[in-house]
Amino acid sequence: MVAKIVTGKKLRGALHYNENKVLEGTAELILASGFAGNIEQMNFNQKLQRFENLLMLNPKVKTNTLHISLNFDAAEKLSDQTLQQIAIAYMDKIGFGDQPFIAYRHYDAAHDHLHLVTTNMQRDGKPIDLHNIGCIRSENARKEIESEFKLVKAQSKQYKAEPAIKPVDLSKVLYGRLPTKRAISNTVNAVINAYQFGSLPELNAILKQFNVIADRGPEDAQMFRKRGLVYCLLDEKGNKVGVPIKSSSLYTKPTLQWLEEQFPKHQVNKIAHNPALKATIDKVIAANPGNKSEFVNALKAQGVAVLFRNNEQNETYGITFIDHIHKTVFNGSSLGKAYTAKAVLSQLGKGVSTQKALNPLQMSIQNKPLLAGTKEERMSKQHDDLHSETHPKVLETLLKGTQEYAGWMPRKKRKKKRTLKI
Repeated sequence: MVAKIVTGKKLRGALHYNENKVLEGTAELILASGFAGNIEQMNFNQKLQRFENLLMLNPKVKTNTLHISLNFDAAEKLSDQTLQQIAIAYMDKIGFGDQPFIAYRHYDAAHDHLHLVTTNMQRDGKPIDLHNIGCIRSENARKEIESEFKLVKAQSKQYKAEPAIKPVDLSKVLYGRLPTKRAISNTVNAVINAYQFGSLPELNAILKQFNVIADRGPEDAQMFRKRGLVYCLLDEKGNKVGVPIKSSSLYTKPTLQWLEEQFPKHQVNKIAHNPALKATIDKVIAANPGNKSEFVNALKAQGVAVLFRNNEQNETYGITFIDHIHKTVFNGSSLGKAYTAKAVLSQLGKGVSTQKALNPLQMSIQNKPLLAGTKEERMSKQHDDLHSETHPKVLETLLKGTQEYAGWMPRKKRKKKRTLKI
């Protein structure tokens, strides 16, 4: 099980996200704790009012929202009853057992996961301290619950990482079964709340994983000059489809200005996950993948998506890594010289692909250091190398071409002795 905790200042937004999922049919409310009456008969405003009654006790507290997702291994198929028990146990262990909270079961990813919405404001008007809640309380709670409910452990080899966000179903959007604006809004909000990104290209690297892109338009366009931003859907080939949606029209208003205010914070937050990503890449490269495809698939199995960036001539000039485990994105160059596109490609199939086009003699000579001495001495040394035990296949290949070559050696011309004529 993996727990992801997001603290915020807008409880309405967290509740709105989950309620929209219910309306779309990709989630259902399975538990409400601390609510009087039948929760199923309550509308959005009635649910929100329960939380706002607590928030009004101390308006000075700005960070008052807790949005938690509990993610389980794809192989685990858990019943609603089990998930309810897990939700209650988890909230109790992190100190929120007495707080009102709602649990939603989501079906928009390849694995089971719960979303929990609550507030840290207590009935006496004092907030629960959220400092380091993930490291101090959530980690211990996660491990205890994994043991208690016999779940696949997040740190075990059996655990398979899956992105917590499912790509937009384009068929539903394009055929009108799901409004474009709602589909884009849900995906953008989920990505912005969950991932750490330091620039618009890095954000787009993540959004493209879910069939969405943030677009400023061409540089000579009025929208670009006025720092506008729209969000578009992408088809399977990466082409923009459907009607673009203005960033300012989305509920959370993820405009360019707002995003640029988040970039510096995200740059700092994601640094802590740099070593873990590098270790994963090193592990995959050490297994010596033979080509791009093998490299990409090997990292995908570790929960890391790889994007190679090509120019118009289809030459690779950059690489981006998206860590779905720690919800971060890095350009290869920001990780270090060893993780740039050029460095990574040079490691793929090392010692094999670069020599395929060479004949045996070229391979032999290429792999030998330059020799000192005269031309005749160097040729003699290379001839001896070809006959040595370290080059049996080279020698065999050469002998097939001609039997005389192996015995040929350059000879110095004998100088004619001049006879003195008297």
